[in-house]
Amino acid sequence: MGIVSGNLTVARFRVAGELAEGWREVYRDRLNEFAFHDPPQGQGKEEVEGWVQVHNLLDADFGDFNRWLYNDVLLVALRVDKKRLPARLFRATLEKRRQEWCAERDVERCPNAVTREIKEELEREWLKRTLPSVAVTEAAWSINGGWAVLHSLSEGMAERFRKRFFRTFGLKLLPWSPLDWLEDRTQVDALLSKAPMPVQLGGPEVRLAGGGSVA
Repeated sequence: MGIVSGNLTVARFRVAGELAEGWREVYRDRLNEFAFHDPPQGQGKEEVEGWVQVHNLLDADFGDFNRWLYNDVLLVALRVDKKRLPARLFRATLEKRRQEWCAERDVERCPNAVTREIKEELEREWLKRTLPSVAVTEAAWSINGGWAVLHSLSEGMAERFRKRFFRTFGLKLLPWSPLDWLEDRTQVDALLSKAPMPVQLGGPEVRLAGGGSVA
């Protein structure tokens, strides 16, 4: 559970929107609704994602507040599973089965339609016995503080997190830059002019003069 220990490199967000009335129970139910669940018929090539406990990626039950809500801070992890087949081995096996099909029928060429059928059958066969790659990214949300942090600087992960967060809680996450704290636009412009490279306002990481950075 790295989100609560040690030094962290995180993306920060402001949470925009009104909290639900009785938010403890409402957000508990929403977390359970959008929690990670294994596909009923087994997983294909598509990605499967959902919320899990930061304590254990196999625990997707949020019934116990003591395991995910600490005062007004919500701790959660987003789990993403995806199955990947070994490309070179798969292509070689597919070609071997095409050759076997041709040999059984004493023909020189396997029609495209038959190739598709063989490929689909082979994919189903291999996906059943293939374990998914699992990515788990932790996050914390200060519900009354109005901010959230994501234990990742990947823009792709940030976008996935924002979408899942909105679907779950009905609240938007806005990238939060340290420059947002300055009300004086002159100060903001002065900092930007001294930066060694262009700075994207509102991004998850802001690089300051002198090579330092604030994430």
